[in-house]
Amino acid sequence: MSDTLHLPAETRERAGKGASRALRREGRTPAVIYGGNQDPVAIHVEEKELRRQLGTGHFFNSIVELTVGGETVRTLPKDVAFHPVSERPLHADFLRISADAPVEVSVPVIFINEAKSPGLKKGGVLNIVRHELELICEADKIPDDIAVDVAGVDVGDSIHISSVTLPAGSRSAITDRDFTIATIVAPSALKSAEGDNETPAA
Repeated sequence: MSDTLHLPAETRERAGKGASRALRREGRTPAVIYGGNQDPVAIHVEEKELRRQLGTGHFFNSIVELTVGGETVRTLPKDVAFHPVSERPLHADFLRISADAPVEVSVPVIFINEAKSPGLKKGGVLNIVRHELELICEADKIPDDIAVDVAGVDVGDSIHISSVTLPAGSRSAITDRDFTIATIVAPSALKSAEGDNETPAA
């Protein structure tokens, strides 16, 4: 599970584009805390620290504890808007959560046991359909990643969500279909050879 991140914050006295621009000039990023059956709270955080936490690679599936006016608010980052050129964070949204509340997160997929895949040994290519899985998890049990085992998977085989063992406390947010996570496809050279060997139609 990802470590809990901590981010000091201050309430915003003024709203509007002008106030936001002024905050950014001071090295602060405007943000908002919402949800939890409470009114939204406009805040700002230190841009440098926000950038550092974004750089951890697991910011969006980590609990972020925001300290505002001496009070700690448990949140889940939901969105960060970036400048299209400089990629500077311009605004962040945080969702209030409670310890027992389920949350929906995107969790990265990693593939293991590639050396034990007959399809990959033959030169097949792992075609990743989903790099992330949408999961519903307990707030305190958000996994860092989901390991997908490709041992025994051959060319032409597909790996579906039903064959993946999810951690305790997690379930797929998509329940209406057994969706594909990855397939192993024949390399183009093998496909060409098979095509050359086909008997032309009369």
